[in-house]
Amino acid sequence: MDRFIIEGGHRLTGEVAVGGAKNSVLPIMAAALLTDEEVVIRRVPRLRDVASQVKVLQSLGARVLHDEKQGILRIRCDDETPITAPYELMKTMRASICVLGPLLAKRKRARVSMPGGCVIGVRPIDLHLKGMEGLGATLDVRAGYVEASSPRLRGNTLFLGSSAGSTVLGTANVVMAATLAEGETLLENAAQEPEVVDLCHVLAKMGAQIDGIGSHCLRITGVDKLHGVDHAVIPDRIEAGTFAIAAAMTKGDLTVRGCQPRDLLALIERLRAAGCDVATGADWLRVAAPRRLRPIDVTTLPHPGFPTDLQAQLMALLTTADGISMIHERIYPDRFIHVAELHRMGARIRKEGATALVEGVAKLSGAPVMASDLRGSAALVLAGLAAEGETTVDRVYHIDRGYERIDERLRLLGAKIERRAGESQALSMAAGAGG
Repeated sequence: MDRFIIEGGHRLTGEVAVGGAKNSVLPIMAAALLTDEEVVIRRVPRLRDVASQVKVLQSLGARVLHDEKQGILRIRCDDETPITAPYELMKTMRASICVLGPLLAKRKRARVSMPGGCVIGVRPIDLHLKGMEGLGATLDVRAGYVEASSPRLRGNTLFLGSSAGSTVLGTANVVMAATLAEGETLLENAAQEPEVVDLCHVLAKMGAQIDGIGSHCLRITGVDKLHGVDHAVIPDRIEAGTFAIAAAMTKGDLTVRGCQPRDLLALIERLRAAGCDVATGADWLRVAAPRRLRPIDVTTLPHPGFPTDLQAQLMALLTTADGISMIHERIYPDRFIHVAELHRMGARIRKEGATALVEGVAKLSGAPVMASDLRGSAALVLAGLAAEGETTVDRVYHIDRGYERIDERLRLLGAKIERRAGESQALSMAAGAGG
């Protein structure tokens, strides 16, 4: 397994461009199952999760051409025989569950493994299943698989809500299923995240009838058939936010290009509250950091609130603020695995239930740490950039799931970061060379 070796203490300066949104492209790829015509997706980032989703679609009979250099996917799903999405492919990422709705709507049957992904606490798919049952599907969960069937889904009034608020992937799954259902579906408490909006725009281009896009109430009138589409996914707001936080953490001055600042208003407001100078334009933002950050309080909430996918990175930032900050995690209360690793670097963090109290220190210290999830690994890299001395981040395949060539891009901004093969991998390569 690869690792990053980071020499801390170097400011990030200059400009960086963000790629397409991981959390947008994966459901859009699943939407290709709703038509037998070609679906073209542009601005596709080169990520492990995209490669995994390609394999899932191929196992379901799709023909996929992936031009990684140009960032273009061409998908055609004209073989509708396969209905099983196997565990071996589904175990690596949670977004793979999004094939359930399209399979059920188009092929009338689905056998989908329960999904995997990051270890950030319990994330059940009960709202996905509730939505499918509400549309008339018969469901059975056995041996780790969801088995679903329905001769024709039927529209219904559905409320998708939980103690954590709306469900992003659940909304995506139900909306896709409802596009081919008979009659009208009224979906209340729909997620409003930009990635859900992007998916709805794609479905509308394919011929779906969806009213209320961008609101908490979606009205979907089922149609008999959807056609192909050519669509460029939105910029990745989480990647943009991660670079913005990296600039603040390294006392840098960084311009993030190709982003949509309106999707990052909650982060921008918090960075300004911490003392950063943040300027924005139509498709860019610039972060200039102060000599010492002020402490702030943050609560993660569904969009347009502060995104849970930036919580770990912001916590890393606040470990060097001048005072005590509080972070309340309302989406995934157990999403604090990165706390123990930040402790290894000298951070002072006390976790109390779904709240973390962060007492800023003058300087973090480089240390060997281990990534355990996608966003937590990004937080450890940011901490390493700002720490004194050398930091080794192991198991960086997690960060490769959601950030394209992040080490190379950080080096262009002034970071001292190097990717090395893990010990077992290096030994294997050496043995192969010796043979």
